[in-house]
Amino acid sequence: MFTGIITDIGEIRTLEQRGDLRARIGTRYDTDGIDIGASIACDGVCLTVIETGDDWFDIEISAETVSASNVSAVSWAVGRRINLERALKVGDELGGHIVSGHVDGVAELIELRDEGDSTRATFRAPDALAKFIAPKGSVTLNGTSLTVNDVNGAEFGVNMIPHTKTATTWGQAKVGDLINLEIDTLARYVARLQDWQG
Repeated sequence: MFTGIITDIGEIRTLEQRGDLRARIGTRYDTDGIDIGASIACDGVCLTVIETGDDWFDIEISAETVSASNVSAVSWAVGRRINLERALKVGDELGGHIVSGHVDGVAELIELRDEGDSTRATFRAPDALAKFIAPKGSVTLNGTSLTVNDVNGAEFGVNMIPHTKTATTWGQAKVGDLINLEIDTLARYVARLQDWQG
């Protein structure tokens, strides 16, 4: 369980196909405090730590996770910076919203526009997920908890304040980027309840 509040920007140091994809992530986290088996959200994908070093941790990524996210040879590459968040502990402040780290699909960043010091970003969601995205609702994009400003069919917009752009990888985003999308858990259950009562 996560909150979508990014606490470090990691860097992919190595990628190796060993049946599953194995990645080494450079981090500023104190790795002495990361247990083997711990969950860390990497660009919004909940992944399990299998090894640690002085300033890095290794994760394995299944083919299923690769196919459902932007974790691929195209999007993830050595040197890429990614948003990181450690798993929520009992008693931690819930500053964003409830995030599972189970990516639902991939959205495309289709527009960036400055509005004052903030940046308005517009995304196109997969059609099957668009119904779960509502104005003033929450959405998780590359692990970041963001508030939806507007929705137009499968397209939706969010505003990113200067802090978000410097504390995450959003300051380096560009049109055409493929973004990990996790819909709000509450929206998922409301839709399921409506389907069941159908």
